[in-house]
Parts: sequence; C-alpha cells; structure tokens
Amino acid sequence: MLTTTNEPASAGDLAEREAAALYRLMTWLSPAFPVGGFSYSSGIEWAVEAGDVADTVTLADWLDAMLGDGPGFCDATFLVHAYRAAGADETAALSDIAELAAAFVPSRERQLETTSQGRAFIEIARAAWDAEGLDAMVAACRTPLVYPVAVGVVAAQHGVPLAPTLHAFLHALVSNWISAASRLIPLGQTDSQRVLVKLEAAVAATANRALNATLDELGSATFRADLASLRHETQYTRLFRS
Repeated sequence: MLTTTNEPASAGDLAEREAAALYRLMTWLSPAFPVGGFSYSSGIEWAVEAGDVADTVTLADWLDAMLGDGPGFCDATFLVHAYRAAGADETAALSDIAELAAAFVPSRERQLETTSQGRAFIEIARAAWDAEGLDAMVAACRTPLVYPVAVGVVAAQHGVPLAPTLHAFLHALVSNWISAASRLIPLGQTDSQRVLVKLEAAVAATANRALNATLDELGSATFRADLASLRHETQYTRLFRS
C-alpha cells in the first residue's frame, strides 16, 4: 500500500492517490529521468579492471556489500532522515542532515557523482514537478543537496510515502550499478537480471534497517569499494566519471 493516511476514503480516491504516488516514483527514479546516473559507476569500473568483479557471482557479492555495509545503507539512512525533517518542516535539522551527508562521501569523484545528481534532481523537480515549500527547504540548507537527500526532500514535499520511496530509490541505485557493470565485464541482459534477483532480499533488508536507523548508526565498512572510487580518479582508460 502506498498511502499511509488514516482518513476515510472511497476505493476510487485511494486508488487515485496511490496511482499518483506510484507515477511520481516511477518517473523520478527511472533511468530516463535526466540526472545523469548512467555516467557513473561508483568505483565499479576500477573494481572490474582490478579483477575484483569479473562475473555475476563476484558482482553480486560486491554490490551486496555496498548495499548493506557501504553507500547503500548510508544513502538510504540519509534519505529517511531528510524525508522526515522536510515533512515536519524542520529546516534546521534538514540543513544539518544535508551537511553531514555531503561530508560522508569518501572520494572526490563520488562527491561529484552524488552532488551532480542531487542538483539535477532538484532542478528538474522545480521545473516540472514543483511543490509548495520545496524552494524553502532547499534554501534552508547550507550545502548543495546530495542525491539521497534531494530525493527525500522532494518525495516529502509531494506527500509520497516514505517506505516505497526508499525501496524505489535502492532499486534504482542497484539497477544503475548493475547497468554499469554490464557494460564493463560485460554481462548480458539475462545475467544482469539474475544479479538483480539475487539482491532483492538485500535491498529489502537495507531499506528496513535504514527506516529504523539513527544518524549515530551511520557507518561504512566497504574499504575496498572506497579505494576503488579513489583509484578510479587516476585510472588510465575510463568509460565512467566515477
């Protein structure tokens, strides 16, 4: 169920609100939404060159770690807290969350990736999917919004429920990682889908954990992935920007 309201509603009204929320999520987190996600690999390009990622098994293991112990969990947690702060109109808290999220990125290229996508997401939302209060929320932040914070703020301002927003965000994140890997290893379309299937439980577990996590619980243990994003900066040949 996409709605969370306890107000009485007819079946038609309920379906309309759910359809509107689903339509927005499918649009915002689609590969066709122009935030430039296709141009980033989050360090996977270096991992492939180094031989850490070479097939469906090693790719699934790498992405499972990134989801549960690295940027997947961290980004999901920042999205949750940004959404709640924006939904409660707590601009000071949102500003602190945005600043912490920007400082949490481990490398220059990952910083470029998440801030560029965050900026594009906000700009497109303002131009095509504007919502009352969105400008005030963005203006209250002292730093450019990283991608998960931007998604959380926009979803909150549109009244799209948090849980499906978070699941859709993580699905899009994993899909983009797999898409990058499919061009680098390379993988066929069927093998790419097999990896996505293997990560279904990890996505759900990461989302559920992030929904209940405090900011004090944030942390990353994917040192090899962090090194990959650092070493990608000096990689001799590159298809991706990170």
